[in-house]
Amino acid sequence: MRHLLTLFFSLFFASLFSQNATLQGTVTDVASGEMLPGVTVRAGGIGAATDLNGQYKIQLPPGSYEVTFSYTGYEGRKYTVRLVGGQSFTLDMQLSDADNLLQQATVTAGKFEKPLGEVTVSLDVLRPRLLENVNSSQVDESLIKIPGVSVLDGQASIRGGAGFSYGAGTRVLMLVDDIPALQVDAGFPNWADFPVENISQIEVLKGAASALYGSSAMNGIINIRTRFAGDKPETDVALFSQVWGAPKDERMKWWGDPDTGYIRMPIETGFSFAHRRKEGKWDFVLGAYGLYRDSYNKDTYARYGRITPNIRFRVNDRLSIGLNSNFNFGRSGSFFTWANDSTGVFLPGSGSSSASLGRLRFNVDPTVQYFDRGGNRHKFLGRYYYVHNNNSGDQGNDSRMLYGEYQYQRPMENIGLVATAGLVAIYTTISAELYRGDYNTQNYAGYLQLDWKAFDRLNLSGGVRYERNILTSPEVIQVSPTEYDTIPGGITREGKPVYRIGANYQVGKGTFFRASWGQGYRYPTIAEKFIDTGFGIGRVAPNPRLISETGWTAELGVKQGFALGKFQGFVDVTGFISEYTDMMEFDLDRVFPAIVFKSKNIGNTRVSGFEVSVMGQGQIGPGTLYLLTGLTTIDPIYRLAEGEAFDQATYKTSINKNVLKYRFRNMFKFDAEYAISGWSFGAAVQYNSHMEAVDAVFEAFIPGVQSFRNKNNNGFTVLDLRASRKIGKHLKVSAIVGNLLNEAYSLRPALLEGPRNYTLRLDWKM
Repeated sequence: MRHLLTLFFSLFFASLFSQNATLQGTVTDVASGEMLPGVTVRAGGIGAATDLNGQYKIQLPPGSYEVTFSYTGYEGRKYTVRLVGGQSFTLDMQLSDADNLLQQATVTAGKFEKPLGEVTVSLDVLRPRLLENVNSSQVDESLIKIPGVSVLDGQASIRGGAGFSYGAGTRVLMLVDDIPALQVDAGFPNWADFPVENISQIEVLKGAASALYGSSAMNGIINIRTRFAGDKPETDVALFSQVWGAPKDERMKWWGDPDTGYIRMPIETGFSFAHRRKEGKWDFVLGAYGLYRDSYNKDTYARYGRITPNIRFRVNDRLSIGLNSNFNFGRSGSFFTWANDSTGVFLPGSGSSSASLGRLRFNVDPTVQYFDRGGNRHKFLGRYYYVHNNNSGDQGNDSRMLYGEYQYQRPMENIGLVATAGLVAIYTTISAELYRGDYNTQNYAGYLQLDWKAFDRLNLSGGVRYERNILTSPEVIQVSPTEYDTIPGGITREGKPVYRIGANYQVGKGTFFRASWGQGYRYPTIAEKFIDTGFGIGRVAPNPRLISETGWTAELGVKQGFALGKFQGFVDVTGFISEYTDMMEFDLDRVFPAIVFKSKNIGNTRVSGFEVSVMGQGQIGPGTLYLLTGLTTIDPIYRLAEGEAFDQATYKTSINKNVLKYRFRNMFKFDAEYAISGWSFGAAVQYNSHMEAVDAVFEAFIPGVQSFRNKNNNGFTVLDLRASRKIGKHLKVSAIVGNLLNEAYSLRPALLEGPRNYTLRLDWKM
């Protein structure tokens, strides 16, 4: 009997210890309690990722294990456990945000989350704190704080990649949650559409990115990532008002006499609202925004409202379905050139005023995300984008876009490789007085990118994309009162492949070297090829023979992290060069019998330079300091043939020097904020060197342009100050003084920026 019992217990324990144990649990954010999906959990060489509910489960043989938890943007955690066969062991874990800014989570460089320090290209991140504290009514007002970024008449440029193209064509692709968000006929970002009230972060990728994102991304990407609902309901409300004072030269001031129909004072006032909550498997986000503006520029105004309802349904731990939307309606007015540089600097020049008598823009974006049992991600992104602009001066336009993208992403953790592939299809229809006809475009693309992390220090990435464009237009195009051009059959087709490669090597704990090379490609917009309208001093004529531009960007850079006590950050130093072939820009076509501009292929160009930026945050003394600063220096030139001398008349430029028009050689940005005991104090400085070259016709035919440029040829410096005070747990009052020194400055000819201004803002958060 004793032998039988011994045999029984031996078999029992052998059976027990031969069984696997189950390690399971939930991973949450330590501050908010929110479930964290996608956290990597590893034990004994076996890995798993948390699902949409933050849960994980791993089968392991009995024994002791060190369990690691890692998640981009959070501090990693380790925990030792001892598992018994047949046991289910629950290990819940809370993760906290990484203090090291190099660990910030980014997605734009590879369509999956990656720490900022490990990306192979220049990438900057703008957090919503700055948008709120400087009272940005539109995203572009904060983007100009990022080193190397400028915005001229609504078009963004990165490191001098673009000049001045009013209302048509961009080399910087705008994304909202990874979906292209440019108005399709003109490649124009409608800044008033982007939800400043509900932004998680803005990622700015500098350099050619066409291999992953396609046409319009040849100079970079601005990706706005919106916020989703957390486990706790959140409500944010803001009320704000801004007024402009008198300029230094009192002759410039036209407002202040309501008896003559003038406004008493230029003013901007509005509100924002955002509510986010979860109900079971549902996530709800509702945003709203309203703005009323009477500008310091006469006949320039805005009245609009925006609502952004977003929903997401988590079907199970693998499948989620979302529907985001944005509706914007309103009207506005503006002018293109001033009357003169003294008494008429804030008054419209003859025939340069235009108005939107009414507009409606909306987009509806369905999304589906599914993780299969192999851990592969399948993602569908869709968009229907409708634009109706009822503009004065025969400048109305209507456009519709259908966008669809399928992404497949396979993470191979055992070898550190992530493969991302996708198919894209875009179909647009355009009907507009601006273009004198009806048009439709088709874009089809396929892409593949591989990201490999080797030896825990080396990150390599490479990608390829093939893009096909088909344009249907009228067959006969009137290019002047007496001239016509013909497009055979009214069909234009073109296809091109583009490539990119990049590497990032971590030398030390906070030192990252990177190198990248990427091709760019941009197909002309409908506006660039077919616009036919008047403006101020002349007309813009169509150019059906305009061809696409190509190019490449290469860079070498280093990110060096640092820690000064509890203040942490990084220094980024970058050298870069971009070359463009058949660059497209608006150019003077003729001056007799009328001034006519056209979008043309102006030739081959090169922009080279370097950039130094510093970003940091942390405790200094009793308070917390937030810092963002940088210097960008560029050398923008035409690539001349060997032995060819620069000819001022050929390029119709204002100076006899080989320099591209509408660029600032040097840009310096500085923004710092110090928070202590509920108070916060901030200062911002922006310096731009003199814009050396512009179109000669602006100086010759617009009153005051040449004299203003001659008097203000040392660049300009703008200083802003701000302060805020928290009242209790939920309220904050902010005061801002913009252009404190009342600088008279211009970002482009014949349009002066605003004088000193004052803003008061109230924020309520629950």
